[in-house]
Order: sequence, then C-alpha cells, then structure tokens
Amino acid sequence: MKKLKKIFLILLSLIVLTALGIFVYTKYKKPIYDGEVAIQNISEETTVYFDEYGIPHIYANSQKDAMTVLGYVHAQDRLWQMELMRRIAPGRLSELFGTKALKNDLFFAGIGIDENSEKAIAELDKNSEAYQLATAYLNGVNQFIESGKTPLEFELVGVEKEKYTLKDVYNIFGFMSFSFAMAQKTDPLLSDIRDKYGMEYLKDFGIDGSLGKTQLKNYKGKSSDYSAISKSVASLLDASPIPPFIGSNSWVIGAQKTKNGKVIFANDPHIGFAQPCTWYEAHIVTPDYEMYGYYLAGTPFPLLGHNRNYAYGLTMFENDDLDLFQEEENPQNPNQYKTIDGYKDFSVRKKIIKVKDSASVTLNVKESIHGPIVNDILSTLTTQKPIAMSWIYTQEKNQILNAVYSLCHAKDLNDFYKNVELIHAPGLNVMYGDAKNNIAWITSGKLYKMPTNVNPNFILNGSNGIDDKKEFLPFSQNPSAINPPWNYVYSSNNQPEAVNGYLYPGYYLPEDRAKRINSLLAPKNNWTSSDAQKMILDNTSAVSPSTVSSWMQVINEKSLNANQKSALEVLKKWTGSNKTSEVAPTIYNKWLYCYLQNAFEDELGKDNFNAFLGTHTMKQTIASQSQNEASPWWDNIHTKEQIESRSIILNQSFKDAITALETQLGTDVATWTWNKVHTLEHQHPLGKVDALRGYFNVGPFEVDGANEVINNLIFPMSGDGIYKVTAGPSTRRIIDFSDVENSVSILPTGQSGVPTSPHYDDQAEMYAQGKFRKMKMNKKEIIATSTRLVFKPR
Repeated sequence: MKKLKKIFLILLSLIVLTALGIFVYTKYKKPIYDGEVAIQNISEETTVYFDEYGIPHIYANSQKDAMTVLGYVHAQDRLWQMELMRRIAPGRLSELFGTKALKNDLFFAGIGIDENSEKAIAELDKNSEAYQLATAYLNGVNQFIESGKTPLEFELVGVEKEKYTLKDVYNIFGFMSFSFAMAQKTDPLLSDIRDKYGMEYLKDFGIDGSLGKTQLKNYKGKSSDYSAISKSVASLLDASPIPPFIGSNSWVIGAQKTKNGKVIFANDPHIGFAQPCTWYEAHIVTPDYEMYGYYLAGTPFPLLGHNRNYAYGLTMFENDDLDLFQEEENPQNPNQYKTIDGYKDFSVRKKIIKVKDSASVTLNVKESIHGPIVNDILSTLTTQKPIAMSWIYTQEKNQILNAVYSLCHAKDLNDFYKNVELIHAPGLNVMYGDAKNNIAWITSGKLYKMPTNVNPNFILNGSNGIDDKKEFLPFSQNPSAINPPWNYVYSSNNQPEAVNGYLYPGYYLPEDRAKRINSLLAPKNNWTSSDAQKMILDNTSAVSPSTVSSWMQVINEKSLNANQKSALEVLKKWTGSNKTSEVAPTIYNKWLYCYLQNAFEDELGKDNFNAFLGTHTMKQTIASQSQNEASPWWDNIHTKEQIESRSIILNQSFKDAITALETQLGTDVATWTWNKVHTLEHQHPLGKVDALRGYFNVGPFEVDGANEVINNLIFPMSGDGIYKVTAGPSTRRIIDFSDVENSVSILPTGQSGVPTSPHYDDQAEMYAQGKFRKMKMNKKEIIATSTRLVFKPR
C-alpha cells in the first residue's frame, strides 16, 4: 500500500510539474507591453503606450521611426496570423498543413497573384515615401522575427520563421482582393441553369439588375458541368485558415442632420470570423502625422482610419471584375487555342508547391490571353473544355501599395478622391467624412462596359473576338455621391443607380439592409454618436416581415395542427426583429430553408443547391421569387403526376419546418428561442483540433442579429437548423467629429493573437453584447491608462 501511495505521489508530482512547466512556458510567450527594447533602424527614442485593451499608441519623432516600431509591435501580437496571410496567395499553406491545404495552394498559385506582386514591386518608385515607410515597417517586423519570442503555433506546426518581404505585403492585398469577387461563385452556376433549363428559369434571379430596388444615389457635389467551378472556389475559400471578405455597412451623416453640427461616421466591414480577428489597431503620432488605423496582418498602411481631420472606411462594391471564358482548343494541337487571329500557343507557367511530410507538387498552369486555365487548378472541374479566368486585379497595373498609403495621408477630400482612382481592383465603396463637414461615397475599381449582346453573368466565348471586348470607363463615371443635398451617404453592398444610363453589372446584395439604413437615416435630423451606436446594432429586417406575410396568405390554416397554428401566430406578430429571446427568427429561417430546398433543389441537385445557397443571387431572389406565382421553380420536376404551385410548396415547406423544429427543439413552440440556434465561435486554425479548441478558440456566444440586417451576423443556410455565425462586423466604428477623442469601436475578440496575452479575447464578451470602447487620442488620458514600452536606438 505504501509503495502504491509513493507511485501515486510521484505521478502526481510529475503531472503538477508538467502542468507548471507548460503554464510557465506559455506565459513566457506573452507579448511585452512595458519596459525597454533596443532596436535598429530608428533615429530617436520612440515610446509606445499600450492602453487597457492592448492598443499601441506610438509616439515618434518621425514617420520612419513610427513605422519601424509599428512593424515590431504588430509582429509580437500577430506573427502567426501574418504567417498564414502571406502564404495563401503564393500557394504555401501545404508547407504548414500538408496535403489538406494542397487544393487551396494549387488554386491560388495558379491564378497568378504572386507573379503580379513581383511585377508591381518592379515598377515601384523606390524613392517614394510609400516605399520607404513600407520598408521601415518590414524592418520592424523582421527585427521581431530575429529576436522576439516564437509563437506557440510555429512550434506546434513545426515551421521556421522567415523574414518578411514587400512581396508578402502585395500577396496579402491580392488575397483580400480575390475574396471580394463573386463571379467565380456565381457565373458557372448560372451558366449551368441556363444550359439545362433555359432563360425562363433565370428571370427570378434578377440578373438584369431588376431586383436592385433600393439603389445608391449618385451626386457629383463639390468639396466643402460549369457549376463545379462555383462549388470548388466556394469550398476553397470556406476551408481557408484566413476568412474571406464578404460585405459591409457604412454611413456618413452630414452636419445638417446631427445634433452637434458635425459629421458622424460609421463603418462595420463584414468579414469571416476567425481568431485572431482581422484588424490590428494602432495609433501613430509624429510631429507631421497622426492616424488611428486598422491594419491587416502584415500590411504597413491601414485600410480603415481616422484622425482629427478626416475618417475613412470601406464596404465591398460587389461589381463584376472577374470573367470566365471558355477557350476552344485546336483539335490538332491541345497546346493551342483559337483566337480571331488564328490559333495561338498557350503560355505555361511552372510552380513548385512544397508539401509537408510529402513530395513536392509541380504545377504547370496554362494561360491564354484571358488568363489562367482553371481546369488545371480545380481538381473537381471535370469538363474537358478549357475555362480561363480574366481578373482585373492581375491584368491592370497594380498600384495597391501607393493607393493605401495615399488614403491614410490625404490632405483633403479632393486629394482623397483622386487617390481612390489608384485602386483598379477590388471594387470598393470608399466612405469619407471630415471635420470640415464634407461627406462622400466613392467607388473604386477599373469599370468597363461589354457589348450589349454579351451577358457577363455567364461563361463567355473566348474565341469569337466579341465577348472579350471591354470598353474601359473613366474614373469620373464611377458611381459616387459627394456632399449630396440629402445630407447623408451610405452603402450596404447594394446596387448603385445607373450612371449615364448604364447600370453597372455586379453581384449586389438584396435591398434589406439598404432599405433599413435609408429608412432610419432619412427622417431624423438630430443624430448623435449614441444614436449611431444603436443603429449599427439594429437587428430588424426591413423586408422579411412583408415576405413572410405574403407566404402566410396562402397557408391553409384549417389543415394545421395545434403546434403549427401556434407557430403561425408567432410569425403574424413578428416585426422583423432578431433578438436572442425571440422565437420568430427560428421559425422564419427554418421555413425559409425548407422553401428554398423544396423550390430549387429538384432542378439543381444537392451539390448545386448548396452552391446556390452560398451566392448573393440566392439572397436577391428570395423576396421576389417567393411571391411570383408564375415562377417555373415551383414545379417539382420529379413528380410527373402533378404540377406544384406556389401555394403547395409554401404550405409543404411550412409543415416541414415545424416538424423539423419539433424534432430539434421539442414540442413547446415558446421555447424555440433564437439563442438556442444562433451562436458565434471565433475559430483559430489550430482550434479545429478538438484537444486544442478550448485553448485557441474564443466562444461560443449567443448573439442577436441575422443575415441581411444591419447587425449582419451571417450564417450559412443549412438543413440542420443550427445557424453558426461565420461572418459579420469585423469592427464597429463610430467617429463623431464634434468629439473625436471620444469616438468608439470594438473588435470581435481582442487585439492580440497570442493566447496568453490578456488582450487575446478581452473584447469578445463586449462585442457579443453590443458594447463599445473608446478609440483614445488624448495623450494625457492614454498615459494615465496605459503601460509604457520604450524603444531605444541600437
């Protein structure tokens, strides 16, 4: 017995010592927020104050010193995220994750972002301030890589640290730009539907722009078996360890409509949730410059920012900047393709993809004049006909570094407007407001017209010399509104009105958010920062209640059982709100899924139906198609003995929904509250491993919000009735120019990507509860609430 007791004590001691060792080791990995650090490449002492949320406020005597220090502190909080971000575009994730990431790598290596980055850097003015400051930032990053603590993830995955380069920066912007595009998800699917069922089936999809009922108004004021492509690209983006950019809200309220007579700016870019979260906040102050900015991991200039003079932010334009062309091979020579000038040789680009614990893969990418042949880089595409991808980002001059630098160094509105022109892709709604009471909405992107008989929503003909004729338009014709007389501008990824009679094609989101935003902004003329904060958290759909009302009109109530009648009564009282305590959103979303499945899956098939659910076209279609008695989608092609009608499908779908909810949540309708099915968990790439989930992931949280409300907490439609939020506001920012030092924001989790940092998840509860914190700019207040880290020249 004594021997057993002794063995037990030894084992217990070993466990305690091991646990203590792990605890001490992981704590050692924590970023340094106070003390002194000696680094090279700074001319004078630079002080960083980390406030109570870990946000660095960098005070330097030159922008070069500030950028060097920014690179260092950014790396100590986000080096693992930087590593992932820089590896996507060149196809280097397989070096970390093995064959699981190979499909992703084959695709991104094939589309040419990496080569485009090299070309852009070769054309850069090496004497420009943008280049010099970006180089200083990279120097700071690399000094941390050389001397700083190695993140735990590097050791778990088994990867060596590598120096950061300017090409990494360009590749990150390239991946961001590709994730904005929707054509690769939508065009192949629409082409399949057209070819199988005819154009009649596409009328409900509004590809002519007819469903864009709430359009952004322009005003030039003055200053004071194609569907495999859809499925493959969607699955690659979903499986990526870095979340894609999806949509956004922003509005800028003019001084005439605010209580204090100054502009109020609001922005919440919608991006896939992950841990670490997308943005790194930093406040820089030098004698000639100040900016409170939001940075992507590994990039030197902020995509969102403000100072005492102006604020800017982004939403996605959703214009069409990517086309797919079917090439015609020479039947005598598969290495050639047909053009109007005869057959030409495909060019071939060779890439070597290294794979962890396996042999390297050689990728030979064919390219036509239109772009890379995606058959070679999408393993699920079985068609033998070569499909080329033509994307503005890789075909036009890439000036993204100068563009982003210029946005955060603009002198005034006119200068800012001019700088937006540098962004050829992606298409963005760039929002602006300033202390001089100017407001603006400006779209970026190299826009173009195609021949009137060419529909860019489909796979185009690459050999006829017609489908690829683009008429590029001057930047002055990009949709915009500058100081409009209605005294506010907004964007929620909805369609702009026609410019010079031309309605720009794109993959716009439905009018739901736009209609709600417009209805709240238009009548009110005494806006405050608090009002804007409430609005950015608004959970009410402007469209869903009327859609449901039209559905309920065809329900045969006499055929319903008691539970079905109870559920119907809940929906009759619904005002469109999506709070955790409500039952109606649970019923509505289940009914919505069942209607979509019963109406569309028979024609599309299971895989294509799931691909359809991931498109903006699906969201655009709901309100219109579900009220169209004559839609061909109602008839189930598998039931030859009858022709289904709108009434039959909606009644069947309602009963299917209630039966499914009874199985899932029980028979008491009153308990079917939204919080039981609508949750948010921020997933770290290594948190997919069950043993590591509790350490790396943040959440889950029960959350308000839903698809296509202002508080756009986005979930994929699925048959299981569980709506796991995958995307939403990547930050919520409100800047009030009547009191800019008390402007507010919030991040979804925290500032740091290091799990042992106190700022890894210290904003997560606040975010889920709809709370805010200050974006501090007052130096006295910053010093009083911060730790102090001094960087000394070495």
